[in-house]
Amino acid sequence: MIAMVDAGILIRAFRLMATARAMASTYEQNRQVCKYVHSTSSGHEAIQLATAFQLLTEDYVSPYYRDESMLLGLGFSPEILMRQLLARGNDIFTGGKVYYTHPNFRGADKPTIIHQSSATGMQAIPATGIAQGLAFLEKTNPGLQRPLVLCSFGDASITEGEVSEAFQVAVLKKLPIIYLVQDNEWGISVSSDEARSMDAFEYAAGFPGMERIKIDGSDFEQSFNCMEQVFRYVREYRTPYLVQARVPLLTHHTSGVRMEAYRTEEDLIKHRAADPLILIKRQLQRHGVSGEYIADIEKEAAIQVASDFKMAMASPEPEPATAGEYIFVPTTVLHESGERVPANAKKIPMVDAVLYALREIMEDFPEAIMYGQDIGRRLGGVFRETATLAVQFGDDRVFNTAIQEAYIIGSTAGMCATGLKPIVEIQFGDYIFPGFNQLVTEIAKSCYLSCGKFPVQTLIRVPVGAYQGGGPYHSGSIETTLLSVKGLKIVYPSNAADMKGLMKAAFLDPNPVIMLEHKGLYWSKVPGTEDAKTPEPSRDYIIPLGKASIALKASSAAVENGESAAVITYGMGVYWAMAAAKKLPGQIEIVDLRCLFPLDEELIFETVRLHGKCLVLTEDAQNNSFAEALAARISKACFKSLDAAVEVLGAMNVPAIPMNVLLENEVLPNGLKVESALRNLLSQ
Repeated sequence: MIAMVDAGILIRAFRLMATARAMASTYEQNRQVCKYVHSTSSGHEAIQLATAFQLLTEDYVSPYYRDESMLLGLGFSPEILMRQLLARGNDIFTGGKVYYTHPNFRGADKPTIIHQSSATGMQAIPATGIAQGLAFLEKTNPGLQRPLVLCSFGDASITEGEVSEAFQVAVLKKLPIIYLVQDNEWGISVSSDEARSMDAFEYAAGFPGMERIKIDGSDFEQSFNCMEQVFRYVREYRTPYLVQARVPLLTHHTSGVRMEAYRTEEDLIKHRAADPLILIKRQLQRHGVSGEYIADIEKEAAIQVASDFKMAMASPEPEPATAGEYIFVPTTVLHESGERVPANAKKIPMVDAVLYALREIMEDFPEAIMYGQDIGRRLGGVFRETATLAVQFGDDRVFNTAIQEAYIIGSTAGMCATGLKPIVEIQFGDYIFPGFNQLVTEIAKSCYLSCGKFPVQTLIRVPVGAYQGGGPYHSGSIETTLLSVKGLKIVYPSNAADMKGLMKAAFLDPNPVIMLEHKGLYWSKVPGTEDAKTPEPSRDYIIPLGKASIALKASSAAVENGESAAVITYGMGVYWAMAAAKKLPGQIEIVDLRCLFPLDEELIFETVRLHGKCLVLTEDAQNNSFAEALAARISKACFKSLDAAVEVLGAMNVPAIPMNVLLENEVLPNGLKVESALRNLLSQ
């Protein structure tokens, strides 16, 4: 038998249910005004409010796009929610940038809500990352508060592979997270029986250690009692719990997908029979609450909603000038500092520069943690660039992950929300693509869409590039793909000193930074790359992101005689250009970009204008590449100073790098190919 809930709690829940229902009715009646696509919580109110009433201010919650009642239960007023519905400039969550019921919040009076996208089920990974961060902090700082995480989504989300990755980590690490699955049996027009062979409750059985329960989410008393017990259990035992709540869907999937287009009358009658508003009225009457009082509450809710809607309608539109704000938050690293070449410093290869920089970061910042495939104690990275770090800092701060690129990348959003500063590794550039969903939908957009409240401070290390037969899945150049994603910074050092100085700046940058590390330069094994080894810079050496350098200067005589050209390049391209320059003494000036975004356009344009001739050199396949886009930008900015068209040289336009070294050499640029291109350019 279900225990009766206190009458005061029931009345509070009913008042908010009536409010949510009046809001849905208001939106429907004002469809021309409520023009932006939106979903409402009609039918889901009971479980959402029962959940909201359990959350504490120190907790974290990731709602999904139908959770308006949950937000009401957390204390957000209808007017605040309506400002987002109408995309107003004073929308406290996103300043008019994101759909209804896409909150993010950081404040003392409510749980923390990180940014999350509309992508179905994608919040499971960042939310689980929060729980993993909390578990780390609890273990390393006994006596701290013991908050938990609530991750909410619809039943259709469960078929997403990234939900599986989150569940795997949650049970493996025994994380304090509750997954609330609101099952209304629909995924837009796809019914549950045609989309999946099992429901969320059955699916969770495949994750040993995941506690689970199935309830009637339209019954507030059952929902409240269940969630009270689940929250108490997770707070005490710090273990994951899945709650599958069966709920009706009483209206359209969204305002843009009308129920009349795909739902039968029989289906609608079935769902209306489970209306939580009707059920809670019966429960109130069992508590002795009069029908007149119930009607008064509904009237008061309708009056409040009408008033709040009027105020929201009167709120201002966003200023167009704000459209470009919050792509990044400002960094504190603005100038090069420290000693690049200290007295008596020994030369080190780039792979050691990685190791030494990471070690110093871990020593100086206890909030820094590192994880990825094979970087832990046994191996220390397949390139040995994290060797000894787990031994020095412990398995809680440097640890292996499963083969889960989506989790490795997406969890950093959650980790950052707890105050940690994650450094993660994707083992090879070719394998970043399983994590691209999280990178694009969650990480890159978080700062912009949260108006700067949730920038993701993470350093994502990725070995890239081809050499000596690495083959088609370990040799890729991915910079063009990454640079198409706005909201990321992309760094690409070509020598040990730059590697160490840029690694420090990338870690300190409060935005997501991807460090591309050419594995062919790690040990300078490729002939002609010996200069990638440099004296180790001082511990405090740092290079601001977005500052290129001159790797080789042309002679003043060649410049004055119009016999010089500029090569704009990065990574292995620096050494191909160096090899070519030896055959053209004094005629070539090489700009090493070091950072691909932000880009040092000032130095690039200044150098090109000086020489009047320019070659942009890349290892990436040439067509539609970053290099071609940069060449177009140079052509426009330096048009009056150019003596010839800006040339581009990149890899052959093939889908992958072939394994046979003869084929690999044919595909890639090299010193001879660069020399030929430069001779042709200089002859014009």
